[in-house]
Amino acid sequence: MTSNRCPYSGKPLNEISLLDEQVLNDPWELYARLQQECPVYRMPETGIHVVSRYEDIMEVMRDTTTYSNVILAMEALQGDNGRRYQQMLAEKGWAHVHVLHRTDPPKHVTHRRLVDRVFTAERVRSLVPQVEALANELVDRFIAKGECELIKDFALPLPGMILGEQLGLDKNDFARFQRWALAMLATSNEIMSEERLREVADIELDAQHYLAEIFEARRRQPTGDLISDLVHAAREGEEPFTMHELQNLLNQLITGGYETTTSAIAHGLWLLIQHPDQYQKLRANPGLLRRYVEEVLRIESPVQGIMRHVTRDTELSGVPLKQGDTLIVRFGAANQDPEKFPEPRRFDIERPNSAFHLAFGTGVHVCLGQQLARQEIFTGTKVLLDRLENFALSGPLPEPPHVYSLNFRPLKALPIKFTPRAA
Repeated sequence: MTSNRCPYSGKPLNEISLLDEQVLNDPWELYARLQQECPVYRMPETGIHVVSRYEDIMEVMRDTTTYSNVILAMEALQGDNGRRYQQMLAEKGWAHVHVLHRTDPPKHVTHRRLVDRVFTAERVRSLVPQVEALANELVDRFIAKGECELIKDFALPLPGMILGEQLGLDKNDFARFQRWALAMLATSNEIMSEERLREVADIELDAQHYLAEIFEARRRQPTGDLISDLVHAAREGEEPFTMHELQNLLNQLITGGYETTTSAIAHGLWLLIQHPDQYQKLRANPGLLRRYVEEVLRIESPVQGIMRHVTRDTELSGVPLKQGDTLIVRFGAANQDPEKFPEPRRFDIERPNSAFHLAFGTGVHVCLGQQLARQEIFTGTKVLLDRLENFALSGPLPEPPHVYSLNFRPLKALPIKFTPRAA
């Protein structure tokens, strides 16, 4: 929630950097000021334009002709270092290519059609008993202690083990997969030194070679998991995904599956601890749990921003944009826009329009895993509330509490205490 001692209150906008650790930890005042003073704001450090109003972001997301998704965010942020990173991958593995979320129609339509055959609503529904059983198994491991570190003990292994098993990976190796995810995301979320680039490239190359062996094994012998389905997604007359494309598809699935759901589960419980009135309201009416999930996604959007490439001279909210400019659309800001969500920093699990948030994006590039993410947040939170009560922090949070990241908002840790709930 909003800090009582915002480190940048009163400063002019050009003295506030979106790359500053304290600003990223507590961006809400900056978002409000951008919406009021400069809704399409050019970052002086990078030249990237920050888009902060809900309606402007909707316009950008809908117009894939003017605002292209064919962009590698790491190159936009890293400049020459981004191109060097590509060389590092190409030398020993596979450089990033434009696939699925990094494409525009019609190529995106082709990729999405193949992937949507794998991520069906029926498949998500079939996973509900498995998600519930795993959530209960995780709680069993720490309930007698009366405390846990929620991220390490629950919020990370729940989606991590489910996705690992569905992909056909060893579900107990989820910590390794999260390490991959953080490395894959890092180049788009922090400006890096050469040494840091090499460190991150080595982690991603570890992932690539691990996955390459699995792709080839599934190509020879399908096993019914998600990787098998992706390898064999093409029907007669359609081109199958290449190794390059499969590597980048798994990059997107791993980064989406091992971070955002974890963040939402953890932030949700932290919000309930901070807002006992909303906690009691949810206790009294468990039917509000679906709306709680949407409000958590709105108020603490796991994905704060995503980049777009301007393909022609245009203007947005009266601000001229040139062909070749880069935008960063801030979903986190759109979800705090008072024109769309009155009193946006008020956590309200009965907010009537919370489901209109942009936490999963919108339009043709809406997150393909959103149904699974919602189900995991819902089921994981339900199990916590069914089995535990009297939640409180068991120690101070790290300072600042969030991992440094331009476009994501993961908590570093969430130590909690509780009492088992009577059956």
